[in-house]
Amino acid sequence: MKHELLEKNIGLLALCMVIAVSIGGLTQIVPLFFQDVTNKPVEGMKPRTALEVEGRDVYIANGCVGCHSQMIRPFRAETERYGHYSVAGESVWDHPFLWGSKRTGPDLARVGGRYSDDWHRAHLYNPRNVVPESKMPAYPWLVEKHLDGKDTAKKMEVLRTLGTPYTDADIAGAQAAVKGKTEMDALVAYLQGLGTVIKSKR
Repeated sequence: MKHELLEKNIGLLALCMVIAVSIGGLTQIVPLFFQDVTNKPVEGMKPRTALEVEGRDVYIANGCVGCHSQMIRPFRAETERYGHYSVAGESVWDHPFLWGSKRTGPDLARVGGRYSDDWHRAHLYNPRNVVPESKMPAYPWLVEKHLDGKDTAKKMEVLRTLGTPYTDADIAGAQAAVKGKTEMDALVAYLQGLGTVIKSKR
C-alpha cells in the first residue's frame, strides 16, 4: 500500500506535509496581493508625519507591541470596547506591521483622540498617576531623551520606496520637524494618530 510507504518513512512524510501546507497556504495568501482591499489605503488616510514616524520607532524600541495589540477583531465584544474593527487598508504603509496578539494592556488600534496629550504624557511618565491599578511600567526617560532628526529623512525615503506617498518637501523638512522634540513628544504624536481615519467616519 502506498500510504504505508508514506507512514513508515518519516522524511517522505515530512516532505509531503510541507508541500501540502505550502500549496494550501499559497492558495490563501497569493490572491490577497491582488485585492484592492488589502493593497490600497482607506479613503482619507495620510502618511504619518515625521514626528509620528519617530514616535513609531520609540514605540517599537520600548517594546510596547509586546503588551498592546493594534488589531481589533470583527467581534461584538471587541468593537463595543475598542471601536470599528481593523481593516487591511489602515496598515498598507506600515513596515513592519504592529498588529500584535498580546493584550496585557488594551488594544491601541483606535486610541488616537480618545485621550488628551496631557493624559498620555502623565500615563507614560507613570501609568499609576492616571490608572492606579495599571501593571504597565513607567517610561520617565522619554521626557529626557531628545531627537536630533538626523536619520528621519532617510527613514521617510525608505518608506517612500515601499509605497508611502511622501513628497520631496515632506522629506526635506523632516529633520527640522523633529529636532529638539523629546521621545515623549514623538510617542504621543504617534499614539494620537492611531485609528483616526475610520474612527472619524463613525
